[in-house]
This record gives sequence, C-alpha cells and structure tokens, in this order.
Amino acid sequence: MRTVRPIFGVLVALWGAPLAAQSSATLSGRILDAATGGPVADATIAVTTTGASARTDSLGRYRLEGLKVGIHRFLVSAPGYSRGSVTLAFAAKERMERDLEIEPVPAPGTPAAVAASTDTGRAQLLPKVPVTADPALGRRFTDFERRRATGRGQYMTRAEMEELNIYTLQDAMRNMRGVKFNCTGGVCRAQMARAPLGCPPEYVVDERIDNTFGPLIPVRDIQALEVYTGVTDVPGEFAGRNSGCGVIVIWTTAGREPRRK
Repeated sequence: MRTVRPIFGVLVALWGAPLAAQSSATLSGRILDAATGGPVADATIAVTTTGASARTDSLGRYRLEGLKVGIHRFLVSAPGYSRGSVTLAFAAKERMERDLEIEPVPAPGTPAAVAASTDTGRAQLLPKVPVTADPALGRRFTDFERRRATGRGQYMTRAEMEELNIYTLQDAMRNMRGVKFNCTGGVCRAQMARAPLGCPPEYVVDERIDNTFGPLIPVRDIQALEVYTGVTDVPGEFAGRNSGCGVIVIWTTAGREPRRK
C-alpha cells in the first residue's frame, strides 16, 4: 500500500515491501529555471516507471525515495515551463543528487514564442543532464543488459576495452574495485579482496563454467565482461559453491545468438 509523507518540504511517494526498501535508491536535488538559474517552486517530478512523484519546495528542492534498482525515466513539469525528461540508472542503495533545468515558456508575442508555435513537433529536453544508461549490445546480450541495469557487479564492453587500449584480461580488471592479483612464476591470477586466500573466482564463459580457459582468454575474443567480487553481488543464476570467491563472466566472439522461439 502506498504511503505519502513530507520530507524536507517535499511530498515523496514511497512504495515496496520492507525488504525491497533496504536496497532501494534515492534521487534528490533541485529544479532550476534554465534561463535564470533560479529555483522553480511547486514543480513536479514524476517517475514514469512507477507513477510516484514529488513536488518541489520554495527553494526548488525535491526528493524521491524507494526507487527500484535499474533504469527510470523522470518527467519534470511546472506552470509556465515546458516539460522536460531525463533517464537515469540506479544501483542498490544509491543516493543520487541531480539539479534539473526546465525551459520557461516564452511570453506571447515574443520572437521566441513565435518560433515555438511554428515548431510544435520539437521535443523539450532537459539540458546538461546526460542519460547514464549505456546503449544495448544486441539480442544475444539480453542477460548481460539485464544484470548491468541492476547496478550490481562491474561491467565492461568491447568498445570500452578498445577505448582504454586494454590488451589482457588482467588489464581489464586491474582498476576494478575489490579485485587484486596474485602473481607467481610470471602468471597472474585474479583474487577478490573479500575472498579467503587461495579461493579463486569462478569463470563463466559464454554461460558455461570454464575455470581452465577462462583466466587465459585473449582479450581480442572478449565482447563483454562482468565481474562480481562477493556473494552479495553475485546474481542468483551464478550462485554456487564458489560464489563467495567471486564470479567473472565472459562473453566471447565464439558465443552463439539465442534461438528465436
């Protein structure tokens, strides 16, 4: 059952069971006039994915709690302003702050108003607020995209590896949080910081466990990479006897597209 209570002068819609609330995210910030930079009072920011909404106070401040992990689209509206929208991705327990700008509607008879009346099909977008969701990789990577949207784990695509000039799997994971390497005899093996010593991570290659080939995969064959450093990060489909040591999921060029049903 939905409940509504005031927080910092803003009406915030809360939803979800108590357990879900423990991992929910929060979005807060201000709604600003794009022309003057001043706060916009009594503006509404609504979540299209849930229907929840909040109204700004006299300082333009808003706060939305109980956001589920994943990608949400927000619509911003206020009397005398054009509507704006922004799409943001949230991780579990994330506390995100964003100041959003909306354009004032031009006064009747001004050149700006005339121009707007002759261009009714143009969408009004919120400036200076980038979309944080990355582009989809294709039908084969549906599960990769689904898990990446949850915000659990760490992810890298082929395009990102090429942009960073990464040449080995170790280089791809070297700057990831919670990952370290044990090197002996010229061979380096990944070790999760939270895992017991001598507890190697599980390698899943193209949806199959492969702890032999996984650590040695040439980076040129990797299309996407998922890294989960502990049991609290590992998705249910990879949970097993070694999940506490971490899981490294690799998608290669040899993987097949799923069959159409």
